[in-house]
Amino acid sequence: MNKYLGSAYQFGGIGGILSVLAFVILSFLRSDPTNLNLIFGYVITPITLFLAIKFFKEYTNNGFLSFSEGMSVGFVTYCLIALISGLGIWLILILSPVLFEEIKLSKLEVFNQNKETIISEMGEDSFTTTLYSLQNMIPWDVAFSDAIWKVIPGLFFTIIISIILRKNPN
Repeated sequence: MNKYLGSAYQFGGIGGILSVLAFVILSFLRSDPTNLNLIFGYVITPITLFLAIKFFKEYTNNGFLSFSEGMSVGFVTYCLIALISGLGIWLILILSPVLFEEIKLSKLEVFNQNKETIISEMGEDSFTTTLYSLQNMIPWDVAFSDAIWKVIPGLFFTIIISIILRKNPN
């Protein structure tokens, strides 16, 4: 099992660190870096997954890759990206309460601007519940959301990349 983890650790670590760096850089450019960081995650996650699986196939597995091997390498890679990104963002928000408050206020402002649309589509109870959740948001909520949005597309991209790169010995 250890042979699967070399490229996964390498590229998962790089992807997680890049995600945290993007969050830091975007926090200097915008009051709420979370949405742009998600978009960055949608770019960096498939790239790091592809490289991790491709490096495993070419340099560890003699040019062969089964679907399950690709899924295993991909799983460790996107989980590591999510873990590093989530913990890094959580630490940044703990150390910078001003940034967290700016993010929280930005999300509340956008939510209140769309009040009529949300109520008409989801109902008053849903609006009230979500408003309460936003008002009581903590730094861990932002970090956990970021991590989840690395795992979900990570699974999707891992399936596609594992199918595309699959090559079994004859």
